[in-house]
Amino acid sequence: MGKLDIRNLRKVFEDDGGSIVAVDDLNIDIEDGEFLIFVGPSGCGKSTTLRCIAGLESATSGQIILDDTDITNKPPTDRDIAMVFQNYALYPHMTARDNIGFGLKMSTDMEKDEIRERVEQTAEMMGIEDLLDKKPGELSGGQQQRVALGRAIVREPSVFLMDEPLSNLDAKLRTTMRTELQDLQQQLGITTIYVTHDQTEAMTMGDRIAILNDGELQQLGTPLECYYEPTNRFVAGFIGSPSMNFFEVEYADGSLIHETFRYDLSRETSEELSVREGPLTLGVRPESIELASAGDTNAIEVPVVVTEPMGETTYVYVDIGDQQYTVTVGGDRIVEPGSTLHVVFPEDKMHLFDPDTGESLKTRTIATAPEADADIRA
Repeated sequence: MGKLDIRNLRKVFEDDGGSIVAVDDLNIDIEDGEFLIFVGPSGCGKSTTLRCIAGLESATSGQIILDDTDITNKPPTDRDIAMVFQNYALYPHMTARDNIGFGLKMSTDMEKDEIRERVEQTAEMMGIEDLLDKKPGELSGGQQQRVALGRAIVREPSVFLMDEPLSNLDAKLRTTMRTELQDLQQQLGITTIYVTHDQTEAMTMGDRIAILNDGELQQLGTPLECYYEPTNRFVAGFIGSPSMNFFEVEYADGSLIHETFRYDLSRETSEELSVREGPLTLGVRPESIELASAGDTNAIEVPVVVTEPMGETTYVYVDIGDQQYTVTVGGDRIVEPGSTLHVVFPEDKMHLFDPDTGESLKTRTIATAPEADADIRA
């Protein structure tokens, strides 16, 4: 079993300059066997939360409960939790075999033969059985990462904690290891909490993602829920690449009025908003923007500044007013800098936010998302 409940967790660091709240009243229930991703910008509290769960940091207040047992104040050795660090933390003078088996040797009374057998089984699972007699200095970054993962796996813990374990790898190997980690977690069925600042990792790997900012939980949900139905502007801007475009507009007489365009909303959307006239923030993802003809309803003429061909798609940077925005078009369409496009924001794909609180007032929904753009986890 590996059901983990985080209740009202708070972590405050004290220094000469005063108090720093790293985690503020965090509540998350993680189901047995779930793969949960903590994601957010640097300093948002994700690694601190992980270290509190591991027992490497003491919680200022709140509870951490593993399978109905309060482990908040237990030492790390008594928590049945294994952690994989960003820097691998391998002993350079030990072979891969000794590194993998070190935890079993120090924390259990298992016989040497039993430890050797389990280490070899784990190494075979990780595809590093031929590397067991090599030391870390003789291994590549990907091989070292597999040894570090093997050291955690061999203990057969209730929970895995992973703190940005792929950040030191090159882009191609990171993609490969992402797939391997997902496959491994599904095979083992062990509850896993994975910390990353990379929203692509979060979207592609997790059963659910917990998005943090300034120590507070912004949204907890599946990757698709967070993408299509962000609860606030921060989540909308953080999840998705390239990030969402935002426009400051005025809502009046059923229209969104920007300094350079006027967008007439349908009656259904106006009724759905049910807000008084005034300022709003309009959000549109680059991949949601469609190319239009000059005479199309709500079409906007925009000058092209820069293009970035990516193969299947091209990122087109355009000026609207005094701001630059991103439009995604098919890679087979040639768009030249200095040219002009006509674009339109599909009403069913736009988001509207309260400009003061950032709270979402209108989002897309997964149910209405077309099949063509639903699989954003690919």
